[in-house]
Amino acid sequence: MNETLRKKGEDVRRRVLGDDYVDRAMGGGDAFSAPLQDMLNEYCWGMAWTDDGLDLKQRSLLNLGMLAASNRMHEFGLHYRGAVRNGLTEKELQAALVQIAVYCGVPAGVEAFRVARAVRAEMAGEGTT
Repeated sequence: MNETLRKKGEDVRRRVLGDDYVDRAMGGGDAFSAPLQDMLNEYCWGMAWTDDGLDLKQRSLLNLGMLAASNRMHEFGLHYRGAVRNGLTEKELQAALVQIAVYCGVPAGVEAFRVARAVRAEMAGEGTT
């Protein structure tokens, strides 16, 4: 394991998804699932989110499209919240979701809008929008 990359990955994961989410994900595991959390931090977040090829907003847009296309709506909701945290505007997110509907299919777009509405309502209730 590359400890430096794991730490950088955990840092960006916290920035995008928030400390509460990451603390629950990492603290809710056990010895059996701990290697998965290390892999997520080092490989997914460390390698894919910390290079200088794309900024966090661009990565968020890509994730929303890929997660909608692969019907991973739980993860879509997490990353929609992350996209807001990364500075995407309501207009940018709306345009992205319309693009998802066109290229991933209307049912995927309908579901993406449904999840986005729920996340937006949660965030408004938390005062984080």
